[in-house]
Amino acid sequence: MRTISVSEVTEAVRKACGEMAFFYSTDILERMEEGLKNERGERSRAAMDMLLQNAAIAREEQIPICQDTGLVTVWIHAGQEISFTDGSLKEAVQEGVRRGYEENFLRASVVKDPLYERVNTRDNTPAVIYCDITEGDRLVIELTAKGFGSENMSRQKMLKPSEGEQGVKDFVLETIRLAGPNACPPMIVGVGLGGTFDYSTVLAKHALLRDLSQPNPDERYAKLEEELKEAANQLMIGPMGLHGNTTVLGIRIETAPTHIAGMPCAVNICCHACRHREIRL
Repeated sequence: MRTISVSEVTEAVRKACGEMAFFYSTDILERMEEGLKNERGERSRAAMDMLLQNAAIAREEQIPICQDTGLVTVWIHAGQEISFTDGSLKEAVQEGVRRGYEENFLRASVVKDPLYERVNTRDNTPAVIYCDITEGDRLVIELTAKGFGSENMSRQKMLKPSEGEQGVKDFVLETIRLAGPNACPPMIVGVGLGGTFDYSTVLAKHALLRDLSQPNPDERYAKLEEELKEAANQLMIGPMGLHGNTTVLGIRIETAPTHIAGMPCAVNICCHACRHREIRL
C-alpha cells in the first residue's frame, strides 16, 4: 500500500491552475501556427497572428491567456492501492484550485447558486470533480479550466441508432455552425458518443484533453475526426469569426458502450484557449 499526503495534491493542483492559465500546450500552439500559414484572407490572418502574439505575451509575462479563466473540472484517477492521509482528497483538490486562483490573481467566476443566489464565491471554487478507481498505486489528476463563451455553445442530443454516422456528422457540424464567432474560434471540439444522456457530456469534455497530435486509437473514429475537421473548416467561420480557413484546430471523439435503443451524442465546444494539465503522483 502506497501512502500519499493530500497536501501533495493541493500543491500540485495549485501549480497546475497557474500554468494552464498562462501557457498554451505545445500541440495547440503548433496547430495555431499551422493555421496562420493556411489563412489567405487579410483579416483572418491578422486575427490568427494576434492570437499567437497574445499567447507569447501571456507566456512571457505570466498573465492569463484570456480574462475568462474558466470553471475548473477535475478528473481524479486513483489507484486502489493508495492510502490518502492528512485529510480529504476532494477538499485538497478544492484547496489547490482556491490557492491557484487567488495567488495568481485569476478571475473568480463561480456563483454558489445557479438561479436564486448568484453570489460569487470569490475564489473560483467549487471545482467540478469526477473520480474513478484504477488498478495499482498511481494517482493521475487531469484538470481543465473552461470559459463559458464556448461552454454556452455546447449541446447534447439523443440520436436514434438509425441516424448512424451521418446523424453524428450533421449534429456536430450544426453545433459548430451555430456556435459561430461566439465560441472565439478557432475551436477545439470534443464529441462524446454513447453511454447515457449525462455520461455523453462527460465524455465530450474529457475528449478536449487529448493531445491534438494523437488521433483516436480506433481507425474508424480517427477517420471520422478528420472528416469532421475538414467539413468544419469548410464552414469558413474562421479565426474570431472573420471567415477564414481555420474554424477548428481539431475534433476529438470519446466513446462508451450504450443501450440498444439509443445513441447519445454530446458536443463540447472549446475556444482556442483549451487549458488543461495532467498531474502524476
